[in-house]
Amino acid sequence: QVQLVESGGGLVQPGGSLRLSCAASGSIFGINAWGWYREAAGKQRELVATITRGTSTNYADSVKGRFTISRDSAANTVYLQMNSLKPEDTAVYYCNAVKYARINYWGQGTQVTVSS
Repeated sequence: QVQLVESGGGLVQPGGSLRLSCAASGSIFGINAWGWYREAAGKQRELVATITRGTSTNYADSVKGRFTISRDSAANTVYLQMNSLKPEDTAVYYCNAVKYARINYWGQGTQVTVSS
């Protein structure tokens, strides 16, 4: 089993920044990729960004140029730096880890609210 714990969410004004963290523990051997997803009220969960074990990254068009995903292998932690936040970024953000390219693990989620 893999445990994922997110932190760093909160309330921020439009144009502000937040950094989310996802700390992994447990049986982390074999994790091929990490990701951040978000789920806004009344909407389906959507991909925000992913990073592979080889540090290749992918972003949703809506966050390109504003969000950056990174990974600290030594600390078993993945980050999502979010800049120039917009009200439409308001959602619960979930950390995801994929093991052996087929087993998905999810964190409990952290709320991000962008509002003046």
